[in-house]
Amino acid sequence: MTHEDRPASRLLSRREVVTFLGATGVAWLLTAGLSPRRVDAETVSPTCVVRPEQMEGPYFVDERLHRSDIRSDPSNGRVSPGTPLALTILVSRFNAGGCQPLPSAQVDIWHCDALGVYSDVQDPGFDSTGQKFLRGYQVTDARGSAQFVTIYPGWYPGRTVHIHFKIRTAPLARRTFEFTSQLYFDDGLTDRVHVAPPYTPTGRRTTRNQQDWIFRRGGDQLLLAPATTPDGYSATFAIGLQLP
Repeated sequence: MTHEDRPASRLLSRREVVTFLGATGVAWLLTAGLSPRRVDAETVSPTCVVRPEQMEGPYFVDERLHRSDIRSDPSNGRVSPGTPLALTILVSRFNAGGCQPLPSAQVDIWHCDALGVYSDVQDPGFDSTGQKFLRGYQVTDARGSAQFVTIYPGWYPGRTVHIHFKIRTAPLARRTFEFTSQLYFDDGLTDRVHVAPPYTPTGRRTTRNQQDWIFRRGGDQLLLAPATTPDGYSATFAIGLQLP
């Protein structure tokens, strides 16, 4: 049984979402001090396409950790080792008037460490109860932007490499909108990252993208395209939500 063979904590609806690919982009690079530095990208014409929602998985824990750098464990200050990844998620609202930035949305991300371990959970292979590494949330700014500093994830049996994310809005029309999905990486890039420590102790991956049953349900529309930075990688993912 893999980490995510267990049922999710709730059943997700098959809501349609549309991804905003053309707003003014915001890239985040890692400086020598491993802090994000914003670089405004070129403005292009907006285009919206459908993106899939994917399962939450069994390891979402609502830790309420409001922070941009999610690498450390607040319980002991230990920083999860791994190749740095600066991740920006751009959230927009799609309606008849087009795509507009969505401010004040809460964006959570969580994923395993370089050795395939999630924090604050019990699993047959580990018990990380009380630890809170590689979890956190940000609230989108006026541009609809939420920025994180994390590491390139490791792997565990049965799943390809991925990052979970959840977007929640303030109550609208007496309802709080929630969208949950996963982000993926090109297999070739993951192979290059994982040949170096601290990823090497787990050996060669046993599951690649097309062997992952969750990825095969739309994962090709959820691929990140990381750019190389002096310290690691940076990636931006833009998503438009069709809110009720």
